[in-house]
Amino acid sequence: MSDIRLEAISKHFGEVAALENVSLDVRDGEFYVLLGPTGAGKTTTLRVVAGLEKQTAGRVIFDGVAVDDVPPADRDVAFVFQQYSLYPNMTVYDNLAFPLRSPLRRTPEDEIRRRIGAAAETLRISHLLERKTARLSGGEMQRVSIGRAIVRSPRVFLMDEPLSNLDAKLRVEARSFISKLHQRLGTTFVYVTHDQTEAMTMGTRIAVMSAGELMQIDSPFNLYHNPRNLFVAGFIGSPSMNFFDGKLVQAENGQVAIEFLRHRLTLPSAVSDAYKSHVGTRVVFGIRPEDIHDNQYRPSGITPALIEADVDVVEQMGNEMILYLQDEGKTFIARTDPRTGARVGNKLGLAFNLDNIHIFDAETELSLSYEHKQAQASRSATPA
Repeated sequence: MSDIRLEAISKHFGEVAALENVSLDVRDGEFYVLLGPTGAGKTTTLRVVAGLEKQTAGRVIFDGVAVDDVPPADRDVAFVFQQYSLYPNMTVYDNLAFPLRSPLRRTPEDEIRRRIGAAAETLRISHLLERKTARLSGGEMQRVSIGRAIVRSPRVFLMDEPLSNLDAKLRVEARSFISKLHQRLGTTFVYVTHDQTEAMTMGTRIAVMSAGELMQIDSPFNLYHNPRNLFVAGFIGSPSMNFFDGKLVQAENGQVAIEFLRHRLTLPSAVSDAYKSHVGTRVVFGIRPEDIHDNQYRPSGITPALIEADVDVVEQMGNEMILYLQDEGKTFIARTDPRTGARVGNKLGLAFNLDNIHIFDAETELSLSYEHKQAQASRSATPA
């Protein structure tokens, strides 16, 4: 077993709070991602798990046993850093062997050869073993760095932005490679990144962090479709969710309507019921770019609300069009069917998909949709 629990972890550097009351539970064999912008506290959390930083408050627990006083070398974790930290004048083989030859481990040479052979085959670097690491490409160095962790057979892999030094093509390849490696090893991975694409494609669960606090812990699907607050909604997704200041009001038919800019959109009954107790509340109305369609090419089966806006910028992506739109000085983005006739300077009729909207309290920034969508998901998952 290799499960990790953090209980109310805080970490202060003088007057600066890097972490504040962070609690999370990483399950055995999970690929757990810490996601957030620079300064969110991701790396500090990872270093607390490794024992490289001592928390100001709270407990770190491995497999039910507190390890707060256990030194890093005895926690049996392998840390893959953003900088690969390889010895440039050593061969790949000697870099891989280095942690096993340490006075702490004193691994026999035949066992070292066996482990390096197995790791090199897994990482597809067997042909590089006699090469000096100074002569490796970025992708090769990244694999050797991971190999140094693998040969130790740790209980937990801790990875801190390991792909940030790679170009875009190599990052795509490396994401797939690390995901397959996790599946093959079955070991617990805790992975830090600021890149939401890495997080969404690799993580079993994702902990979204901001300014040293946890915003939401959930599956990639739920983070995207049911964000708990305004920060998560804006951070997850590219292009980002569109936000409009608005107000919930009573519609003539007894349902709830959202007023924003110059528009008043009556919500469909399946959605409206969730907001009846919030009529009169100042809100932030959120809708993702893919839920704003050129009305001429809107998909069937949605509940559309029709508005008109000026086309400001058109980005042709081949399989879709990204439109930057203007309405009363407010810029927002749509991802539309590539057949759209949108032209810069023209007006375009738009269909907002009201089935997939998000409503946030303007004061607390918490989602008013969250509990409703959780209940919907629970009902759909319950067998009839």
